[in-house]
Amino acid sequence: MYKKVDSKLDLAKIEEEILKFWDENKIFEKSLDQTKDCEPYTFYDGPPFATGTPHYGHIVASTMKDVVPRYWTMKGRYVERKWGWDCHGLPIENIAEKELGIKEKKQIEEIGVAKFNQACRSKVLEYVSEWEKVIHRLGRWADMKKSYKTMDLSYMESVWWVFKELWDKGLIYEGYRSMHICPRCETTLSQSEVTEGYKTIKDLSVIVKFRLIDEPDTSILAWTTTPWTLIGNVALAVGEDIDYIKINLKSSRRSGRDSDISESSEQNSKLILAKDRLSVIKEPYEIIDSMKGKELIGKAYQPLFNYYSDSDIENKENGWKVYDADFVTTEEGTGVIHIAPAFGEDDMNLGKENHLPFIQHVNMSGVIKSEAGEFAGMHVKPAEDVQKTDVEIIKYLANSNLLFDKEQFEHSYPHCWRCDTPLLNYATSSWFVAVTKIKSELLKQAENINWSPKHIKKGRFGNWLEGAKDWSISRQRYWASVIPIWKCTKCGEIRVIGSIAELEQLSGQKITDLHKDKMDQITFKCSGCQAEMKRIPDVLDTWFDSGSMPYAQLHYPFENKEKFEKVFPAEFIAEGTDQTRAWFYYLHTIATAIFDKQAYKNVVVFGIVLAEDGKKMSKRLKNYPDPMEMFNKYGADVVRFYLLTSPVVAADDLNFTESDVDKLYRGMFRMLWSSYSFFVLYANIDKWRPDTNQTLSNPLDKWIVSELQVLIREVNKNMNDYNLIKSSRLFMPFIDNLSNWYIRRSRRRFWKSESDQDKNSAYHTMYEVLITLSKLMAPFTPFISEEIFKNLTNEESVHLLDYPVADENKINSDLIEDMARAKNIVEIGLAKRSEANIKVRQPLALLEYGGEKLDQEIEEIIADEVNIKKVLCRENEDGNWIQLDINITPELMQEGLAREIIRSIQSLRKEAGFEVTDRITVRYQTNTKELSQAMESSLDLIKKEVLAEQIVNQKQASDKEADIKLSGQQIWLGLSRLQNVKEN
Repeated sequence: MYKKVDSKLDLAKIEEEILKFWDENKIFEKSLDQTKDCEPYTFYDGPPFATGTPHYGHIVASTMKDVVPRYWTMKGRYVERKWGWDCHGLPIENIAEKELGIKEKKQIEEIGVAKFNQACRSKVLEYVSEWEKVIHRLGRWADMKKSYKTMDLSYMESVWWVFKELWDKGLIYEGYRSMHICPRCETTLSQSEVTEGYKTIKDLSVIVKFRLIDEPDTSILAWTTTPWTLIGNVALAVGEDIDYIKINLKSSRRSGRDSDISESSEQNSKLILAKDRLSVIKEPYEIIDSMKGKELIGKAYQPLFNYYSDSDIENKENGWKVYDADFVTTEEGTGVIHIAPAFGEDDMNLGKENHLPFIQHVNMSGVIKSEAGEFAGMHVKPAEDVQKTDVEIIKYLANSNLLFDKEQFEHSYPHCWRCDTPLLNYATSSWFVAVTKIKSELLKQAENINWSPKHIKKGRFGNWLEGAKDWSISRQRYWASVIPIWKCTKCGEIRVIGSIAELEQLSGQKITDLHKDKMDQITFKCSGCQAEMKRIPDVLDTWFDSGSMPYAQLHYPFENKEKFEKVFPAEFIAEGTDQTRAWFYYLHTIATAIFDKQAYKNVVVFGIVLAEDGKKMSKRLKNYPDPMEMFNKYGADVVRFYLLTSPVVAADDLNFTESDVDKLYRGMFRMLWSSYSFFVLYANIDKWRPDTNQTLSNPLDKWIVSELQVLIREVNKNMNDYNLIKSSRLFMPFIDNLSNWYIRRSRRRFWKSESDQDKNSAYHTMYEVLITLSKLMAPFTPFISEEIFKNLTNEESVHLLDYPVADENKINSDLIEDMARAKNIVEIGLAKRSEANIKVRQPLALLEYGGEKLDQEIEEIIADEVNIKKVLCRENEDGNWIQLDINITPELMQEGLAREIIRSIQSLRKEAGFEVTDRITVRYQTNTKELSQAMESSLDLIKKEVLAEQIVNQKQASDKEADIKLSGQQIWLGLSRLQNVKEN
């Protein structure tokens, strides 16, 4: 009736066959077709870059994005699964730069933006075929043939629409402020991008002497961790209520600590610093005066450098003086801060408040400008030696007798998330989304989102929302969606374009591409002065592309308007923890700003998959197994389930360990396969067929069915709550119960049952459990579930069925509790046997247990498991009390020997390759009285257990003898299959 099942599991081979079956029979397409009129279920698939092959982070994401849609499809929802590709931004540009041999941004302008963008376009989909192969082998169902791409014309037009909507709502503005820039890429970065690239580096900090003009022998000490910014210094900041002191050094000192810095300071120099920071003074001193910070305000000092103080710059009269600032503290440094408005947000704000000179001595490329004397042409933070320019600045200060101290320190510093260049805090112009205007609404809408794990809602995500700043969306790059702003070259009028049709009407040109190299050529007349309007040169932050995905993938609102509005917001999204400050955040920001809704209802967040040694996975180091190798060795189901039950699904990190994958394969998966193959073997022997009218009477059947219904209930509950790890982990204990308790306790019922009704009940129970389990596990382990279901039912696919719903009427909580007690009694009883060094095959007379009495059928299970003749309950004893009678009578000894003989014969049957249905003849020979008596007294039992038609006492052993030692005694056994003799 059923296809014969090899007891040895080869899951990889099975999966290849299932994949072929799915493809040839279009099972994925059928699952969509049969639900097309059902309620839609939307999930957003964060698009990956195809700039390399998929790694385990992608495997985790794709597994989760397969499990949830499969589940909801089986729950009767219509779940489209459209794949997408991320195409724009620095990842692609960096690849193109390497291929074109580009070292600096200006080289892109030299070869032309059109040529550069074409190079980018050619690299976008380089690894698509590899992705398709891996995702297909993983068993993930997704439409990769009709994928959307962020570089598609339709996608980019919807991005323009999003921008125009934000503009019309007054949420887009141009501002000039201090931001982080990448000097290599020569572009600004957003708040979230900066957080992605922090690294620990060694830098130099300095304490510098700023000489007061009205007190030439006195200097104010200020501390900085960025010596290169000192050329741009225009002020010092103190706290007006902070206590400061003036000290006099009692001895001469050398400036700095390196041998190459040898200038001496003046004798008895007077220094001013915060009282609470006297610890920075390492030499003898005397305090000669004290003052509040407000007494220092307005004091002028000599500029450290004269490159700009001697030039004609705006607000020069306000420069190089002491000002009050509320951000000054005494927690570090000297309690005095050097102010360079071009290189820090606090500095810039203080500069605006007090109309300070603005000195930006560094280009956006990180190179010092020509007017800065001997420092001109130096890079302030060269990637190959981040301290190089700071060292030159320090040498200058030392030689000018302006250096008080310096030291090396280690700290976390932001680097470009793509090219690893150290970032600079740099004042420049940018276009912003006014996130702070809608922050209260962002927080309000965030309350409607369900997070898994729960703590991220108020923690990582909530904290990020609370501290959200306006979003810098303009980039000074090339391969990206452009900012659709045209500006009049004469009167400055601005026109924001929200569609291709609008631009075609204004320009009179046919628009087929919205990239920078094309858009920079499109001009039209200003509606006011009739002068030419040209597009501003900046492009959009790539996260603006990603945050617009819900609309752009459907080309909304130009197409699919009704469809989009029906399915927005999404039911589900899933990505890594880093996306709480990126994709999750930008989706939420744009949706709230435009629709006053959250973009998604449920989020599952996963952690990082690391190498086994805890280090980042590296192709160069080859410190992790290739995913395809794992699929082909263990099966994709095993890898999927390993990840789903690991901490990575709960947003923690995972050290990927192949031995754990192997353990899962040999453990749970083999247990499930063995249970399935056991059923098929005996069902085929008995030619058993399902009987839906079967009534369960055996407590084991009732118990496993109860456990199954609890499993169904709990899996549904946790999947509805998007708790994937808890859902997945429910299967392991159930399969262990099925294999190591139900089947082991029921094994003889399948072939030696005293009652046909009991045997049918066992078959029926096992059949229903396996069928239901295959449905339950289908979203999690789609291959093995399909294999089991198809063979047992002969139906087309488990993935075309409804997901099981618990029948509460079949849950017997008391029976579950009693069986748990029984298992505990068995565990303790076996432990006591082990302590007494008595084998389990040796029967014992009595086991007593405390607490409430169990049903007789349960007690019989305990007796059989612990091999006890009688089980008694002592209700006056505590429930944990268990007593074992370990006295062995001669009769018990004989029965124990008989059971040892049975075990030996069964082992010989297996070694001889006999089928389970083969009837045999047993021949034995022994010279010991005990073994002879054991054989003679237990002939009927032995015959029944080993399927022997006859047992013959053979006086002389054959040449092919099998000597077996039982309790220190020897017995020879020989087996023959009836009508086909085969000796062992």
